Amino acid sequence: MALIPVADDQLATIVTTLEMRRRPPLRPVPASRFRLVRWDHPALDRYRTLFARVGAPWLWFSRLTMTDAALSAIIHDDGIAVYAVVDAAGIEIGMVELDFRTAGTCEISYFGLVPELAGQGHGRWLMAETLARAWAKGVERVWLHTCTLDHPAALGFYRAQGFAAIKRTIETFQDPRAFGLLPVESAPQIPYLASRR
Repeated sequence: MALIPVADDQLATIVTTLEMRRRPPLRPVPASRFRLVRWDHPALDRYRTLFARVGAPWLWFSRLTMTDAALSAIIHDDGIAVYAVVDAAGIEIGMVELDFRTAGTCEISYFGLVPELAGQGHGRWLMAETLARAWAKGVERVWLHTCTLDHPAALGFYRAQGFAAIKRTIETFQDPRAFGLLPVESAPQIPYLASRR
């Protein structure tokens, strides 16, 4: 066993890939005061705002670094379905992004609610709604990734919803707080070491 050093301005995480190979049995969708609304060809700034609102506490940053052309090529593709979770006041408080670009599969690329809603049962409702859309005609596999930077309950949650872990990888990348993409106070549960320089 060896410890591998990680530079202060870098992060390392263990990424777990999970999948479902068959549609889960039907069960009642948990009640919710929220709605899942499809965003057809979302405006890039609106998408990035929601992405950051939901993901900054977990250091989601990949879509924030993309050029407009690169992001547009993904989220405006006919094989991508973007949804916002909307509360009764019309405020967007979560997101789901489904990727159908590979035949027979659906990747849940992004799935999340603002952190203030964690632990209140809304995730079960959102996953039920997500799976109803992911298991479209011809889909034989639904899959996703989670990592050790996500909410501590994420991996257990996905397994409880019927996903099976199939692979683990280690990912390293520059801490988005180190180059100003996310505020230094983002994700206080993940030590920010770049300031020691």
